[in-house]
Amino acid sequence: MLPVIETIVLRQMASGDRLYLQLYKFIGAQPGKKVYIQSNLHGAEIVGNAVIHQLIEFLLTINDTNLTGEIWLVPVCNPMGINERAHHFSPGRYCVYEAKDWNRIFWDYEKEADDLVAFTKSQFHIDTKIIRQNYLTIIKQQFAKVLEKINSSSGVPYTELFAYKLQNLSLDADYLIDLHSSTNQALDYVYYFRNREDSAKYFGFDFGILLDKYDGDAFDEAFIKPWLALEACFKELGREIKFNVEAWTLELGTGMQMNPDSVAKGVWGVKNYLAQKGVVQIPDLSDDIKNHEMTFASNSNRKKYYAIAGGMIQSRIELGTKVKAGEKLYQILSFNKESKLPTVIDVCAQHDGLVYDVATNQAVNEGEFVLGIIS
Repeated sequence: MLPVIETIVLRQMASGDRLYLQLYKFIGAQPGKKVYIQSNLHGAEIVGNAVIHQLIEFLLTINDTNLTGEIWLVPVCNPMGINERAHHFSPGRYCVYEAKDWNRIFWDYEKEADDLVAFTKSQFHIDTKIIRQNYLTIIKQQFAKVLEKINSSSGVPYTELFAYKLQNLSLDADYLIDLHSSTNQALDYVYYFRNREDSAKYFGFDFGILLDKYDGDAFDEAFIKPWLALEACFKELGREIKFNVEAWTLELGTGMQMNPDSVAKGVWGVKNYLAQKGVVQIPDLSDDIKNHEMTFASNSNRKKYYAIAGGMIQSRIELGTKVKAGEKLYQILSFNKESKLPTVIDVCAQHDGLVYDVATNQAVNEGEFVLGIIS
């Protein structure tokens, strides 16, 4: 099966050159769910590009009769981020011109849905699929106002234009997958949302983090929060309802690296998810994944450790280690300009947990990230 390939103008630079997105649409023989998959929203997080490449190669080998619905793929979705450099390093987490995180800029209808109770009451006895279409229509109508602002003579900051371009591709998707990795060094895991644990297992990861609190305006959050809010409103009024709408962020290992194991986990996980959702037919995949043992933790139970003094990190505990409260995590070799000898500071765990993320740079200024633990 061959994709429809679309090239989308993103931005004109001062030099006159233009940046583009490239979209690959695989459309099945029968209508069904729309899946949107993107990678490399943060500049250093490149591993998802290899995942999308292998997914494209896989989809090229199947017939359109083996695909129900459509799959849209956007690799290197943030050219500004991926092209940013600091010496040999590729940071690209922030739009430096506006001082904004590239994944904290997206339009969230849930924040302006002040008529949610009235809408819920009007839809209370209607079929779930019809409610889904009616609510999506309202979201699209409000989203159209963003384009009016963009097209005004005063223009908008680039992050707003960029956010619109990506959300315009994904707003009506049923399933959204955003491929990331740690900017530092981390385990492979999946972020998921309320009441989606069963589907989270389809990715085959050992570890999942429930987003029970939000940093705000992330791509996956902005996509699913309106639907979670609508589910909650129905529940308050006495009807249990769950929309077949899901958003996922796959964290695939370490930044600035194309780790083969992380790529393989990502490819297998996405393929299996699509198969379990009935989007693609893949006969050789096992159903055993439904019984996959997975550890779940909450985002609110994450604890980040920051350097309590400037210096060099040594004797740091390894990534993936389970720790007990009071156990030593690392030492800071701290120098001074006070005519004193260097000191070594032991830092111990405040709580039990799993070390899931560690800093790449082991030279730290006071207050810089060292490692993260989740319990």
